[in-house]
Amino acid sequence: MLRIVTAFRALYFAAVMLLTGSGLLSTYLALRLGAEKVDGLWIGAMMAAYYLGLVLGGKIGHRLIARVGHIRAYVACGGLVTAAVLGIGLLPWMGFWLVLRVAIGLGMMCQYMVIESWLNEQAEARQRGLVFAGYMVASYLGLVLGQLVLVVHPGLGPELPMLIALCFAMSLIPVAITHKVHPAPLRPAPLEPRFFIQRVPQSLTTVLVSGLVIGSFYGLAPLYAVRQGLSTEEIGVFMGGCIFAGLVVQWPLGWLSDRYDRAALIRNASILLLVVALPLALLPMLPLPPISLAWLLPMGFIVCLVQFTLYPLAVAFSNDHVEGERRVSLTAMLLVTFGVGACIGPLAAGALMKLFGANMLYAFVCACSLILIWRVRPEKVSGMHRVDEAPVKHVATPDSLASSPLSAALDPRVDESAVEEQMKGNDNSVPTPEPAAETEAEEESRPA
Repeated sequence: MLRIVTAFRALYFAAVMLLTGSGLLSTYLALRLGAEKVDGLWIGAMMAAYYLGLVLGGKIGHRLIARVGHIRAYVACGGLVTAAVLGIGLLPWMGFWLVLRVAIGLGMMCQYMVIESWLNEQAEARQRGLVFAGYMVASYLGLVLGQLVLVVHPGLGPELPMLIALCFAMSLIPVAITHKVHPAPLRPAPLEPRFFIQRVPQSLTTVLVSGLVIGSFYGLAPLYAVRQGLSTEEIGVFMGGCIFAGLVVQWPLGWLSDRYDRAALIRNASILLLVVALPLALLPMLPLPPISLAWLLPMGFIVCLVQFTLYPLAVAFSNDHVEGERRVSLTAMLLVTFGVGACIGPLAAGALMKLFGANMLYAFVCACSLILIWRVRPEKVSGMHRVDEAPVKHVATPDSLASSPLSAALDPRVDESAVEEQMKGNDNSVPTPEPAAETEAEEESRPA
């Protein structure tokens, strides 16, 4: 593993800097708007705009990279992101901030694609799983470091946007001066929404709900913590601990996923998420003294342990029932579905928080859990399209903020020749998927 970290240290460092800036920016915006008494709907809209940018960037990034090359595309998008962050610091106008937030998401998606394609190009097939794990650790490390900056510098003045812009600027250096071989041109993965809605409806439902929950968490958890009376330093610790939970859970999750029915795991995780989120949703109604970080951190940590399992389980479950030559398209479909959920979630949860109070963030999580408990039914999978190698080996998935359509290429489950054949010559537009409807004719298969 040390040899892999050394070989890819430049790209890992770029990922750490990108995610440090991204994680800090999300929390900064929530705290800054919360301090100015802006309601949760606007704060949710900021996170929704970011995910909208990520979805758009998945299409535009391919075209830009094909046109000017990886390094130029990465540096140009890095300049766009840095300028947008500085614009947020200079112009305190929320309508303009929404536009800049979309631009940040778009530019960062292109940067993720460049980093991931480089990792894919340079990694040997037998090492791809370890390379992917290193990328995941770098992603979560950056997000946690971004939150811990608030412990060292709790002020919400213009220094924080400058520091965020500095992180994004630092991420340009290792890619701009690399001497590694230039990656091959990218081609967009085709989407087949109708096929996947029919083939893997339960997985798509889980991914959509996961986007609702995780998008709401990143956008509104800092505001929730503010409303609970935590200081800026305590909010940094709270957010850092919750995000760290997402990293901690990946390895035990992989062990469980490879040994038990994944549909049952999704349903049980949904039930557990409902149980652990319910006390936070009911907190104002309970006869308790004012809550402190000592209570809120372990409760939030446990909720995040569970909520960060949904997307990886859905990815593994869907791959169990889709042939190898369609897995690149499947990955693109899953990421677009996640992006749609992550756009809707912060808006819906923000509106509820505006009307009924901060605890509605976790009431929203409970409602999402109930949707999965209702929709995911292991006994209804038919087994008609279970692939020969199912259950496909579970691969820990990086945080959603660091995902791009190139993630499939890093996945050791994907056959490279099939990827090339599937991607060759396809340039379809990206439609928005509808939430999958579960019917008696579902064709997801139950893993052995």
